[in-house]
Amino acid sequence: MDSEHDQGRPGLPRRAFLRIAGVSAAGAVVAACGPDTPSAPVASTAPIDTTSAPPAASRLPTGPPNWDDLRSQLTGTLVRPGAERYATVKRGFNQLFDGNNPVAVATASTVEDVQACLRAAAGRVTIAARSGGHSYAGYSVPEGGLVVDVAGLNKIDVQGGKAVIGAGAKLGDVYTALAKAGRALPAGSCPTVGIAGLTLGGGIGVLARKYGLTCDHLSSAQVVAADGRVLTASADSEPDLFWALRGGGGGNFGIVTEFTFDTDPAPDLTVFSLRFPPGSAAGVLGAWQQWIAAMPPELWANLVLSGGSPVQCRVGGCYVGGAAGLNTLLNNLTTNAGARPTQRVVKSLDYLGAMKYFEGSSNRQSFVASSRIITAPVDAAQIVAVADGRTGMDLLVDGLGGAVAGPAKDATAFWHRDALASVQVYAPATAKTRTKVAQSVGEVVAGLATAGAGGGYVNYIDPALPDWKAAYYGDNAKRLVDVSKKYDPQNVFRFGQGVVS
Repeated sequence: MDSEHDQGRPGLPRRAFLRIAGVSAAGAVVAACGPDTPSAPVASTAPIDTTSAPPAASRLPTGPPNWDDLRSQLTGTLVRPGAERYATVKRGFNQLFDGNNPVAVATASTVEDVQACLRAAAGRVTIAARSGGHSYAGYSVPEGGLVVDVAGLNKIDVQGGKAVIGAGAKLGDVYTALAKAGRALPAGSCPTVGIAGLTLGGGIGVLARKYGLTCDHLSSAQVVAADGRVLTASADSEPDLFWALRGGGGGNFGIVTEFTFDTDPAPDLTVFSLRFPPGSAAGVLGAWQQWIAAMPPELWANLVLSGGSPVQCRVGGCYVGGAAGLNTLLNNLTTNAGARPTQRVVKSLDYLGAMKYFEGSSNRQSFVASSRIITAPVDAAQIVAVADGRTGMDLLVDGLGGAVAGPAKDATAFWHRDALASVQVYAPATAKTRTKVAQSVGEVVAGLATAGAGGGYVNYIDPALPDWKAAYYGDNAKRLVDVSKKYDPQNVFRFGQGVVS
C-alpha cells in the first residue's frame, strides 16, 4: 500500500508530508488558506449494514496466478523477475526497500486493468496498489506479491468547483492543473506523492488549517472492490465505504481508481521562514505551541527540530493574506520565543508558486520515519532533549487545528481532529545503518510519548509503532474493521498494518 507523506519543507528533500496512493497508506504538512471548508457529512455510527455486501465465496482460488493470461488482458505491461526492467519498475520511493521482490508488477491504465489483476491474483498472492510509491514501510513493494501500479490512471479534469482526479495523479501535476483553472485543494508538498494514498490517510498539508484535510474535500470515489465490482462511494452511495476512505488508510478496502473533489478558489499566499540561533530550540518550541493554537486559520506553520548538539530550530509556513498581516503575527511569536531569529524571509506568491516553494527535492530517498500527535502543549524541554545528539534526524512539528478540527472525530475515519500538531520523525538511513537508525527513531518515538505526544498518523506508517491501530484510528478502529470485513470479507488486501491484519 502506498503511503504518501503529506508535506515537506523549503530547501530540503521532500520527506513527503503526504504519503500515499489511492491504494495505500502514509503523510506531512504545510499551511493555511482560503474559504472555509464545509464539514464533511457525518456518517452514521450505527452497526455496519451488511445487506449490500457481496456474497462471500466459500473459498478463494488456490494455486499460482496465470501470469501469461493476465498479461494478455492488460492494456499496460506485466513485468516479472528476470525481465530487463524489473529492478527499475518494482522500486518505491524509499531506497531501503529496493531489496523487496514482488512476484510481478502490473501497470494499470484502465479500471478494467485493475479488475483483471484482481481476477488473476486475489487470494493467491498479496496485492498492493501503488501510485506514488511513498509508503514509509515499503508496503507498496510487497515481497512475493503483485504490485498494481495505477500511475497510468492519472487524468485531472477541473470543471468549475469540481476536480475529477485519477488515483495515479501526482501532487505536482494536480497543483499545476488546479492553478490553471484558478482552483485549490489542500494537500501535501512532495510533488511525486500520489493523490490516492494522501487522501485515504487523511491528507495533512500546507493549507490544512484554513481549508481542512484533503479527505474533507472528497465528494465521491470510484473503487474496485475485492470481488471485482466497481463501486461509487459517496454520502449517498456506499456511505460506510465513503466514511472509511476519508482517513482509514490506503490499501484496506479496495483499489481506488478515481476521486472527485470539491475545490476552492486559489488564493494568493505569503510564505515565510525563520531561523533561530543554537540553544534556543526549547524556548521557541514552547512559544510556538501557544502561538499556533491562538493563530487565525489563515496561518499555517511548522517547526523543525534538527537533531545534534545543540538542537537547531526553524519555523516556516504560509499565510492566506498579505505580508503586513503576516508580519504582525510573526512578531507575536518572536517576541515570546526568547530569541531573535538570525534569518527572516517573507515572500508573497500565487497559489502555484507557493506550492512549488514548499516542494523540495523529488529524488528518491533512504530513511526511517515515524510520527506522534500533540493534542495539547507538551514540555518543550523534554521534546528537545530527545533530539539532542541525534545528528541527521529531524522532528517536523506541523500545526493543525483550524478547519481540521471542524468535523467530529467520528464524522470521517480520520481520528485526530483535536490535534494541535503532528510530529514526523525522519532519519536518513542506509542498508548498513538501518537497524541502528530504526532503534534511534524508536527511542525518540517513545520519548515523545513520555512527553505527552501520543497517537500517530497513518500516512507516516511505522511497522514498529506500539499499539498502532489505536494510535492511527483511535475509537474509529472498530468501525474500520467492520467496513473492511464488509467489502473485503476474504482479506484480499492484507498487509502488515492493514485494518484487518
